[in-house]
Order: sequence, then structure tokens, then C-alpha cells
Amino acid sequence: MMTKKTISASRASLILFLCQMITALEVPLDLSQPPTITQQSPKDYIVDPRENIVIQCEAKGKPPPSFSWTRNGTHFDIDKDARVTVKPNSGTLVINIMNGGKAEAYEGVYQCTARNERGAAISNNIVIRPSRSPLWTKEKVEPKHVREGDPLVLHCSPPVGLPPPIIFWMDNSFQRLPQNERVSQGLNGDLYFSNVKPEDTREDYICYARFNHTQTIQQKQPISVKVFSMDSLNETISANLSDTGFYGAKPLTERRPTLLTPVGSTSNKVELRGNVLLLECIAEGLPTPVIRWIKEGGELPINRTFFENFKKTLKIIEVSEADSGKYKCVARNPLGSTHHTITVTVKAAPYWITAPRNLVLSPGEDGTLICRANGNPKPNISWLTNGVPIAIAPEDPSRKVDGDTIIFSDVQERSSAVYQCNASNEYGYLLANAFVNVLAEPPRILTPANKLYQIIANNPALLDCAFFGSPVPEIEWFKGVKGSILHGDLYVFHDNGTLEIPVAQKDSTGTYTCVARNKLGKVQNEVHLEVKDPTMIIKQPEYKIIQKGGQVSFECTIKHDRTLMPTITWLKDNGELPVDERFIIHKDSLAIMNVTDKDDGTYTCVANTTLDSVSASAVLTVVDRPDPPFDLELTDQLERSIQLSWIPGYDNNSPITNFVIEYEDGMREPGVWHYQTEVHGTQTTVQLKLSPYVNYSFRVIAVNEIGRSQPSEASEQYLTKAAKPDENPSGVQGIGSEPDNLVIIWEPLKGFQSNGPGLQYKVSWRQKDVGDEWTSVIVANVSKYIVSGTPTFVPYEIKVQALNDLGYAPEPAEVIGHSGEDLPMVAPGNVQVHIVNSTLAKVHWDPVPLKTVRGHLQGYRIYYWKVQSLSKRRRRHVEKKILTFSGNKTHGMLPGLEPYSSYKLNVRVVNGKGEGPASPDKLFKTPEGVPSSPSFLKISNPTLDSLTLEWGPPTHPNGVLIAYTLKFQPINSTHELGPLIEIRIPANETSLILSNLNYSTRYKFYFYAQTSVGSGSQITEEAVTIMDEVRPVYPRIRNVTASAAETYANISWEYEGPDHVNFYVEYGVAGSKEDWKKEIVNGSRSFFVLKGLTPGTSYKVRVGAEGLSGFVSSEDVFETGPAMASRQVDIATQGWFIGLMCAVALLILILLIVCFIRRNKGGKYPVKEKEDAHADPEIQPMKEDDGTFGEYRSLESDAEDHKPLKKGSRTPSDRTVKKEDSDDSLVDYGEGVNGQFNEDGSFIGQYSGKKEKEPAEGNESSEAPSPVNAMNSFV
Repeated sequence: MMTKKTISASRASLILFLCQMITALEVPLDLSQPPTITQQSPKDYIVDPRENIVIQCEAKGKPPPSFSWTRNGTHFDIDKDARVTVKPNSGTLVINIMNGGKAEAYEGVYQCTARNERGAAISNNIVIRPSRSPLWTKEKVEPKHVREGDPLVLHCSPPVGLPPPIIFWMDNSFQRLPQNERVSQGLNGDLYFSNVKPEDTREDYICYARFNHTQTIQQKQPISVKVFSMDSLNETISANLSDTGFYGAKPLTERRPTLLTPVGSTSNKVELRGNVLLLECIAEGLPTPVIRWIKEGGELPINRTFFENFKKTLKIIEVSEADSGKYKCVARNPLGSTHHTITVTVKAAPYWITAPRNLVLSPGEDGTLICRANGNPKPNISWLTNGVPIAIAPEDPSRKVDGDTIIFSDVQERSSAVYQCNASNEYGYLLANAFVNVLAEPPRILTPANKLYQIIANNPALLDCAFFGSPVPEIEWFKGVKGSILHGDLYVFHDNGTLEIPVAQKDSTGTYTCVARNKLGKVQNEVHLEVKDPTMIIKQPEYKIIQKGGQVSFECTIKHDRTLMPTITWLKDNGELPVDERFIIHKDSLAIMNVTDKDDGTYTCVANTTLDSVSASAVLTVVDRPDPPFDLELTDQLERSIQLSWIPGYDNNSPITNFVIEYEDGMREPGVWHYQTEVHGTQTTVQLKLSPYVNYSFRVIAVNEIGRSQPSEASEQYLTKAAKPDENPSGVQGIGSEPDNLVIIWEPLKGFQSNGPGLQYKVSWRQKDVGDEWTSVIVANVSKYIVSGTPTFVPYEIKVQALNDLGYAPEPAEVIGHSGEDLPMVAPGNVQVHIVNSTLAKVHWDPVPLKTVRGHLQGYRIYYWKVQSLSKRRRRHVEKKILTFSGNKTHGMLPGLEPYSSYKLNVRVVNGKGEGPASPDKLFKTPEGVPSSPSFLKISNPTLDSLTLEWGPPTHPNGVLIAYTLKFQPINSTHELGPLIEIRIPANETSLILSNLNYSTRYKFYFYAQTSVGSGSQITEEAVTIMDEVRPVYPRIRNVTASAAETYANISWEYEGPDHVNFYVEYGVAGSKEDWKKEIVNGSRSFFVLKGLTPGTSYKVRVGAEGLSGFVSSEDVFETGPAMASRQVDIATQGWFIGLMCAVALLILILLIVCFIRRNKGGKYPVKEKEDAHADPEIQPMKEDDGTFGEYRSLESDAEDHKPLKKGSRTPSDRTVKKEDSDDSLVDYGEGVNGQFNEDGSFIGQYSGKKEKEPAEGNESSEAPSPVNAMNSFV
């Protein structure tokens, strides 16, 4: 809460505070007030003499002020000078120079006075001076002749201008002369040379002066400089003088530095506060000196100190009294140093500490005007009132002057006036106007009513309440229409009426009322505050590394107040994005396509609303393969080595990891580059090993994580000297291709391994261990030599030596080779076979003598084959198998034999040429083994207490079957197994009826065959006895027929199954993939008429029963008749035809019922009875020594099941007998299969059969088959 404070003259600090508060008020222009100067020309006003002179003076006041001028301290009568006019409603003077006037005539000091009934305000003294740009005085410029190494100063000496000109040196081509540590321009415009060089010789050193006010440039006469070098100077003197007593000019000598400017060891410098301090030291010497600056007893000011002109100039900006002191410049070169100390004194023109401010008082109030200034030296303070020194101004009892303060007490309206404070010293002055305006005014609020403020949450809110009143009103703030007065730490109340909420929140939103009151009245105003949610970037762009040519995307997702409309701007390196179609700006992202090197930089997403702005930045680093290295240089050139150096190319923001060095042999393979070596990415030199007689060129490839650079330019070529070969061919071998030769082969030397021209090979050989001399030949351009007429397979010593035009390589190593091989001469003997088990045998043999092998012994090879199966007594196709045993072995194992079979084998020795003769065939037999599982187990004909089991013999009996074993056990409703029952069955049986079983019981069966060795694998099945004698009815729809007409079809079918079934008919176009169309049949009828069919179209149809999921008949296909004339009558629709067909169907149904009843009664056909009475002799037992066995074959007795019959049995239905097969027939390998054979005759067909899988080799029991059992299969 703001509280009113009273003013007491005795309490200066309180008066000062209130004065500052009161003078913050602006008097509205509709109220009476003294003049106030609002605009004026600068104190030192330099004008362009070619343009009109405009001297500004603007002021405000009520009533509007009038203006007058003084010139050089006296009244300036404007009306008497036709060239001088005043702008309307202004005090600004316009002096017309452009129509023949001269600016010099109006030089002087001008001052403006603005006056009304309440006082007078005055402007600064405005000094008017026209600018000047005089020409250089004419002078004769002498050429400068100077000796190399000496110092030189070229003087500019520009004319004095107003303001001073800007100096620079150029040549005749208007090109600035280059400057450096040796040559530079001083602050006075002179050009200084610390030491001259021959290249400084030129005739166009020109000094230019640019006068900015007049936009003119003046040029000095060109200066010619001739620099004589020591060598040329000695030659000149020698040509003009005799040698007697002449030793020539002294050679160029170095010297320590001396200062060219400033001169002496010390100097002084005065600078004004706030200006720029420039200190300069330029030295000469050889070598060129280096300048260093220090401040004695202190440090150079940080952030305000700069070095210019190659550190020859020290620049300190915004100097203050603290910068006074001694500054030392030190010039140094290797021969010594010199220094100069500049004492800097900082003076100050007057500057304000407290400038007087306008004072508004009500009648009877007190107040003060304060005018405080500082400077060096300290300024004098003087007061004026209405432009007149206060000492001679009319008396005013309400005021009292106390130095820099005027104290007012009990003011009245006549106390209104304008007071001027002047603070001056030798470096300048300050003049300030401040009025005292005595008014009695009720409060008024200047802030517009209902002003809306919108700010972002968590920021300060400043609600204005600009006011005026005299006396000064008291300000109070309220929130809401009937809110209480605001106070406390949550708010800050400013003197100008502003209410500050330091941290505004969403609940700060609302209407605020400002109330201003003084003794003359009260006024209030409402403003409105809305606090918005801040704009936030919730997904900022992230740092990206992208390869050149790729694409990248920066995301920038923002969240903002829903009442604000944000705009998103993207910047690159704090500037606008390039104008390039590759930059695509989306709503929440920036995409850059086909990224280039120039896209590297910082990308900033800026989200702006009318109230706030947020930004987020991310750096994009564009990486690429390195640029190729360059400037390859060969040094340290030796016969067998050389040093290669290079300069790396730009790494494109991905550090170079290594350099790959490649070489080219310009003599043998020009244009083909080979890998030489590689070095780390920090190396730029490498020592390379070289070979003789190679014309080398090198190139370097830089590698970084992105890839390999382009190769560098090739280095210069370097040809190494030829030499004898350093090495001999590798891979020397001696092998024979024929029994009477020796083939010597080797790997030839490659490329520069030859070390010189004329590469050849000396091939040498001799038979081992016989004492022969070496036989040698010299060959070229080959890698093989054939020695003919050698004995078969004898060892040779061999060597191959390289040579060229300069000599032989070192003596080569000897290798052992052999002449050609021949086939072995002898077969292995004493072949013995030991049976390990029914599938494995071990073979032994005696090795052949090594001399008879006639080659490298590779091993022994066993050929073996199955002659016949002992259980079948018939031969089969021979399929020979081969096993090879490497090395000089004398035994081997034969795995995978078939049990109970007869085999033959022979053994052969093998060398590199091939196989030797076979040993005599050896016959051996494998013993019996356990059989495989029965080929099938079928359980049928379930009754209350019996089940019928049928089976097939094992596919592989592996011996003589002696019996079958059947085990079974019941399974109760909880899947628990009951007691196990075992039955042994003769080997010649193929079926069995199990009786005395429990009704409606599930049984599990285990069935396997046996030989004398043991039991084979078992086969398992499960079956269930029935609950009663009633035959279960299984639903079935069959004999679906269709009788079609042109547009309809009669569909009929036969059904077997439960009653009260609802049928449906589905149909569709045949061959179409469309869904079936469905028609419901009313009732349980067995026919239906499909209507609306298309003539001449094939349809598919099927019938199903509702409620029997997935139970559908087989499909039938019919075709509608072609379209006919409407007058034709379809016979299928005639009543008499339908009646006839129904009668025929009834007769057929009666016949079928009679046949079915007769069969169920167990009646026999006459043919069947005759067969039972007279057994066919063909089915009697056969003798074992016949070598053939009966074989059961599968025949079909009806459409639903088939039973195995013994070979030779008759069929009970069609009276046909299956053709007997011979023992060698391929039909034995599978029914209905075309066997296939390899080229060697081995069988590669697959066994297969129809429906039931039958045994491949039949039942091999020695017992006679029972004809009763065979016939029981039909029951």
C-alpha cells in the first residue's frame, strides 16, 4: 500500500526523494505550463557550406511559446536578413546559402529563447562553423633514395580541415598499399618503414585525405622511393671507382630497435573522460621490432583495451579518471629493446550527477531544484531564471538559492518560472532547463480506461496508472469490483503509479482498479490482466551428424496457450535460412534434402507469440569422405627406400583414421595401382621400402569413418636401379604326368621380383641316391619343364634358380619329386571277413609290397554287395558299395549290412594313378537280427464282446519269423490302464478274433514280431467294443442327382441317418470362386427345385443337413439346357413323367430292401457253398525247398474295406484271380510303381501301394497257410 509522506525543509534526504518522485510527473499539455526545449542543434555544429544552414530550436508550453535568437551574445534580428527565415510554429532558423549566400558570413554562436507567460527557456550556445577541405599547398616532392635495411618515413602533412580529414595511402591504381609489422601508417598519417627492402621500390606512394562533410578527397603529389640493395650498390661503386683502397659498401647489418615516434623516452597525453584514448609507438630496427604495451603499477582494463596497427597502437575506449597513469611501450628484436613511457592524464568536461527536473507544486507547497555536476577540474554552478542570471532577476520571496540547490517554500502561482543551471569548466559546460509550475489540479489518470495487459505466467506484470494532479495524488490499487486494497509482499507499488506483480500466476488474471486522490478530488480507472501459459518447446531439435548427400530433419514441437497463435521461424547461425528448395519447413520440423558442406552450422527453432518467444538450437555437422591429400613429395631417395610426405586434405568433420599408400609400376603395369602400406591418420610422412628395377609412382588415399577419399595426384616417378634377383621361385614340385616322365613346376616371380631385365629360370634335376650329376636347362617365360624317359616312380632331387641380366639369385633349396606313377600290379591277399554282428563285419587283408604299388600309396578300397536275402531265397539286383581306407591299413569295418543276407566283397590297392587288380571275391553271410514292426495293425468288426485284428508281416523280417506277440489291456473312463494280457500267435497268422471282451470298453493293443534273435519293434492301436447289438447309424447323404432344364433343375438325393433333419441345397457356377448360394429345404423332403438359373451354364451342387456341422454330400455337376422358344414344353415338368419316375424309384427301393434283409440273415450264395465244400488245391501248403514262398496281396471285396488274401486265393465277388508274379519281377518292390534304375543297374524307385501298405517280401513262415483263416477275412 502506498502511503503519503510529508516534506520538511530540514530533512534534505526526504526532500530529495520526494523531488525525484514529483518530477517524474508529466504535465498534460492542456494545462498551463512554462516552455520546455524539446529539440535543438548540437553545441558544435559544423555545416556543409554548399547547403542551407538549419539551426533547430523546438519547444512546448501552454500557452505555446514564442521564440527569439541571439548571435554572438546580441539580439539577432531575423526580419532584417532576407536569407533567414523561421519555420512556422517553431523556433528553427533556416539560412538560405544555396542562392548566392556564403556560409562563412553566418559563423558565430547562436542561442534560442522560448517564452510564454509562465517563463522562458533557453537553448545551448550553438557554435556554427562551415566545414573546410583545403587543397595541399604546392611543394616539390623529392625522390627518396634509401639503402636496403634502413628506416624510412614518408610524411603526409595533410592540410588542416574542419573536421580533420581521414588519411590513407594508395597507389596510382587506387589500391591500398599493403601494411604489416614492418610498414604501417601512424596516427598523424605518415607512412613508417621499420626497414626497407628492394621490393619497396616504387614511384607511386600517394597520400589521400578524405573530408567526410564535403565528401571530397584530396591527393598529395606521388612520392618516389628507390631502395638500393647491397649487391647492386657495390656493383655501381665498383664500376665508377678504381679498386685501389675501395672495399665496397658495408654488408647488410642488423641493429637494435629505436623509436621513430614518439621521440624521446617520455611524453604526456591528456584525454577527456568518455573519449577514446589512442597511444602509439612505432620503432625501426633490423629485424623488424615487435611492440608490447604495459601499464606501470596496474593492468590494462579488460574488455576496453584493443591493439591496432600490428600492436603499434593501444586503444582504450570510454576512458575514465581511473585510466590515468603511465603506459610503457617496449620495442624488441633479437639484438635488444627500447621503450617509451607516456603519462596519461584524464580530464573531464562537466557531467551530471543530478540534473534539475521540472517541479510541479500546488499553492502553499514546498519544493527544491537540485543541480549537481562533476568534472576535472570541478565545474562552477550558476543559476538563471527565465534566461537571466538569478542575481539580477526579480525577487521572489518563495525561493532561496543555496549553492547547487534552490529551495522553494509556500509557493504561489506567481512563483512559476523556468530556471537554468549552468555547470562549466575549461573543457566545457552543461546547461539544463527546469521549470517550477504552480498549479491546483484535481487528480486525473492518463492511462486509457479498460486497457488490457497480457503477460506470460511466472513473469512480472506491470499495470500502468499514469496520473497527474497538484498536489501529487495518492495512488491505491484494488483487484476486482469489490476487492480490498492491495498490499503486502506480493505486489510492488512504483512512484509513477505502476503496480508490479513480480511473479504473475494464472490466478492473477482479473480486473484491477487504480484510484488517485488528493485534496481536490478522486478519480479511478480499471485495467485488465490476462495471464497466459508460457510457450514451451517440448521436443527440441537434436545434434545431428549426417553424411554429405543425405537428408536430415530437425524436430521442434511446441506447446502454447490456446489463445495465442504461435509462429515458428528457423534460423541458421542466427541468420535467415538460405533461399534453397532443399530446405523444407513442415509444421513441427525442418528437413534438409541432399545435404552439402555449406549446410554445416547451428539451426535454431524460434517459437514466437505476441507475448513471448522461446528458442532451441542444435548443431548439424556434415561429414563426408576426406578430401584427397596433396603436395606429394619424395625425399631421401636411396636404392631400396625413399621417404614420401604429403599434406592432408580437409577431413570434412570426420577425423582421418589412416592413410593408404599405393604405388604404380610404370614400366610393367602402367595405370594399375597396388597396395603398398598404410599409416596412422596423424602421420604425413612414411619411409617406403623399394624393389630394384621398378619405375615407381605413389599416391595417397585418406580414410575416415565415412569412407576413402579420392586418390591424390600421383607423385613424381622414381626409377630404382636393376639388381640380381633376391629370391627364387616358390612352390617347386616334381610330379609325373606319365609313367615315363617328370614334370617340374614352380610359381614364377611376379612383376618387380625380377629385380632387372632378362628374367630366366635355371631348372636342375638328378635321380636321388644314385650319384648322378645335375642336369640343368635355362628357360624363360614358362613355369613348367617336362623331363622325358624317366623310370617309373623314382625320387628326384629338383631345384629352380632365378637369374637375370645382372646375375643369379641365391642358391635355391632342393625339393624331392617323383617321376610318373603307373597302376598297381598286385592285389591284396589273404582276405578274411569276421562277422561282428548282424549289420557289421570286419575285413582283414595282407598289404601288397610297396614296389608293386608303382606310385604313392593312397589306401585300399573294398567293393562289397548283397547277393541275396536268406529269408527270401531269391536274387536281387546287385548294388555294389565302396569303402576306401586311406594309408597303409590292413583292415576295415563294413557297417550298415542287412541281417540274414549273403554278401560278397573284394579288396584293391589304390595309388595316384588308379586301382590295382581286385582280390578274389569273398563270400560271407550275416546272421539273423530282430525284425522291424509289423507293417500294419487294423482292428474292425466291433461287437459287444469281440474285436477282429488284422496285420501285415514286418517289412524287414531280418530272419525267420517264429511268432507274433499281442498284448492288450483295458482303459477305463479316467484313462487308467487295466491288467495286461499277452497272447502268442503263430508266425503264419495274419488275423485274430478276440472274444470274451467287456462291452463298451476301450482297449489298447501292443503287437510285435519275433525271430530267434529276439522281439522287434511294436505297433500300437486302440479300439472300443460296442454298447449293444443295434448297428450305429451314421448320417450319410449320397446319390445326389440333378435333372436340369433351361432355367431350373430338380435336385434329389438319398439320406441315411437320424430322423427330423432339415436339409439345405448349395449351388454355384462350376469353376467359379464365388461363394456357394444356399437354399433351405422345407421339411425333410429329399428333393428340391432350383429356379432362376441361367440357360446353357454348368452348375455345381451339393446337399447338407442343418445341425450336422461339416456334414455335406459330395458335389454333382449339371448343365442347364440352351435357351428355347417359350412354346416348347419340357417333359420333365409333365405330371405323367413325374408319376412314372416315382413308380420306378419305388420298385428299386423295394428290391434293395429285400437284398439287404437276405444278406443280414447270413445266407450264402451257391458259389460260396461250393467253394467251402471243395477246397482249391492251389492253396495247399508248398514245400520249403521249392525256393518260393506265398505272398499275400491286397484286393478290395467292396467299396468300404479290403482284406489280405494269400497268393492263389480266389475272390468271392468278381471271381478274378490276381496274376502271379515271378521271383525276379519288379512288381515285388511295390504295387503300381514303375521302378527306376541307375546306370549301374541299382534300384532307386520308391515303395508305394494303394490304401493299405503291404509287406515288400511277403510272409516267410515255414508253416502251411490255413485256408480257413484266409476265408475268415470275409466274415
